[in-house]
Amino acid sequence: MRRMRALVPATPVALAASIGLVLVLLLGCATGDEEAYVERSVEELYNEAMDSLLNDDFDAAAAGFLEVERQHPYSVWATRAQIMSAFVYYQGNLYDEAIAAASRFVELHPGHRDAAYGYYLIAMSHYEQVSDVGRDQSTTGRALQALEEVARRFPGSVYARDARLKIDLARDHLAGKEMTVGRYYLRRGNPVAAIGRFRMVIENYQTTSHTPEALHRLTEAYLALGVPNEAQTSAAVLGHNYPGSRWYQHSYALLVDSDLKPEVDEESWISQIFGDVF
Repeated sequence: MRRMRALVPATPVALAASIGLVLVLLLGCATGDEEAYVERSVEELYNEAMDSLLNDDFDAAAAGFLEVERQHPYSVWATRAQIMSAFVYYQGNLYDEAIAAASRFVELHPGHRDAAYGYYLIAMSHYEQVSDVGRDQSTTGRALQALEEVARRFPGSVYARDARLKIDLARDHLAGKEMTVGRYYLRRGNPVAAIGRFRMVIENYQTTSHTPEALHRLTEAYLALGVPNEAQTSAAVLGHNYPGSRWYQHSYALLVDSDLKPEVDEESWISQIFGDVF
């Protein structure tokens, strides 16, 4: 009968050799599918990325500008590639990526000639995500803050001029949100909560297009609450600043129905906010 041989444990040398062979095979398989690293000139990489951008291939353009920075991190082209990456993300509607790239650029190069554009890209990436007034307006708030930073940091730049226009639109949007919520509370029979929203418009967004209606709604809410002096004051301020407004006509009619007339109470917060207009 043939005798079976016992299994002999491998020696440490043999075991190490086997493991090494397996690792070599695994690494070979892993790297076989990857593209080999090829160092290329900065001009070639940058121009290729620009060509991709001009062809609206934003993914390839972003990858190309990142490669410029990776292969030539200390060149002037690497700095330009950083701001171009932010621009490419913005063009491709990848706003979060654009904000991150532009923020990194202005942090690394605060004194660069393109820093103003970097801040502008951040602001525009927030601004273009602004939703309608029926939704959460946190993005609008961030857009307004970023736009104001552009106008404050670079007051004489073309970016500041455009930012100021968009600041007015963003403020109008935020005021519109407050009006929407205030009307809701008024319809639900909660004039106290409604007054809080309309007061927000008067105090923070007085120059927007929503101010006349806000003053009228204050007249309406204060009458519902039984506070005639505040109702009369809001109507008087409305009539003085917007005499031809349909909102003043509505407020005047409400007061007449209650045997009241527009009249200013100097102690009212409304008259104090509008200052010496009388």
